[in-house]
Amino acid sequence: MPDLNFHVEGAAAVPYSAAPLLAFKLRITNADAAELIQSVSLRCQIQIEATRRKYGREEQEKLLDLFGEPERWSRTLRAMLWTHAGVIVTPFQGNTTVDLPVPCTFDFNVAAAKYFAALEDGEVPLNLMFSGTIFYETVESGLQVEQIPWDRETKYRLPVQVWKEMMDIYYPNSAWLCLQRDVFDRLSQYKMERGIPTWEQTIESLLPGQEINSRASNEGELEIAELLEQSS
Repeated sequence: MPDLNFHVEGAAAVPYSAAPLLAFKLRITNADAAELIQSVSLRCQIQIEATRRKYGREEQEKLLDLFGEPERWSRTLRAMLWTHAGVIVTPFQGNTTVDLPVPCTFDFNVAAAKYFAALEDGEVPLNLMFSGTIFYETVESGLQVEQIPWDRETKYRLPVQVWKEMMDIYYPNSAWLCLQRDVFDRLSQYKMERGIPTWEQTIESLLPGQEINSRASNEGELEIAELLEQSS
């Protein structure tokens, strides 16, 4: 019976995907090197073990939305689910290396995106937990099917710089802001009525100390700022 173990050797951005994607280089080793593994339908749940690293002052400030004041972190700082991933492993004997595709998002309504964006440097401690189905062949019985035990997992420390470089590939000098449709429609109307050319300038016109367009009234700024606050 197969006895598979897993180890992440590294991670890198996939540059030409339709959406942000990391490829985790995953080494799979079978205890019986002579046993033929026909294929593996591999599933993986990835958790961020947020308690297993330290945070600088600026990082603590950026993580306020997730974990609250640092004084409360003994109760609020905890592991969180990042994502699920999967891959079909082709035939091998002994060991093989595959790319595990891990989809990412820059949507700041998603806790994992907020967490990654708040980090300045260092590494993100991850726990990868595996499940799935193994198809293998024996001389006596032919093709066999076995489930991967639920205790199969591995740790990996993902460099923060890898995540930042990936987002720079897909969204250079950009970030996403998700709004409710009625809020977006009113913000769009505000932009058109004042002849503001870009969305960046529209948002800047609502920030304290900014005067992007002379036709932007204080009453309008207050109204849109309240709408943005309601949508966050």
